[in-house]
Amino acid sequence: MRLFLSSYRFGAHYDRLAALVGVPGRVALIPNACDAWPDAWEAAVTSDVVPLRKLGYQPETVDLRDFVGRPEELERTLAAFPMIWVRGGNTFVLRAQFARSGADLVLPRLLAADALVYAGYSAGACVLTPDLHGLESADDPAEVVSACGIEPLWDGLGLVGRRIVPHIDSPTDPAGQCALLAEFYRAEGIPHWALTDDDAIVVDGERTEVLISRAAS
Repeated sequence: MRLFLSSYRFGAHYDRLAALVGVPGRVALIPNACDAWPDAWEAAVTSDVVPLRKLGYQPETVDLRDFVGRPEELERTLAAFPMIWVRGGNTFVLRAQFARSGADLVLPRLLAADALVYAGYSAGACVLTPDLHGLESADDPAEVVSACGIEPLWDGLGLVGRRIVPHIDSPTDPAGQCALLAEFYRAEGIPHWALTDDDAIVVDGERTEVLISRAAS
């Protein structure tokens, strides 16, 4: 299994993603964490397409809404890409779209077979953790019903063993909600990684490496 999980895009560790992927090629860009914000959806896609192209990748948007109830087709589609890129947004909306499309079953199979690299930031990283409780302080679970037509799910895919708190001391979180969540997790003894926008988690086979600039519990 190869994972690159960050707070914001490549953080300060693009070299580690490049080492996982090898020669840049096709990338499946999954932007469904932004599905509750239709007016911003296209701009969100473009904001990730541009930096990926600058690094030599060929991003192609894969909209999980096109695969609702069709997990076999989704699996065939994703298996054709050496890497998928799952951008940030609302973690609960992304988790719901994973469930509706079957990505929550498809991706663990593909990753276990080492068929592709999973790169995700913010919501795209958090969705792989064991439990999403606490993230409601930053992401609104109420957006799930209107965007996805189902109730929010509170479990992640459990592909990493700790929760992730992104955007520590980040200008994207001026109210400091993420720092407060990390403080709550510490107080409750909940294992987690608290990531600044420079930090990343790299999983390569059996090895998990935390590329982090501050203490995490």
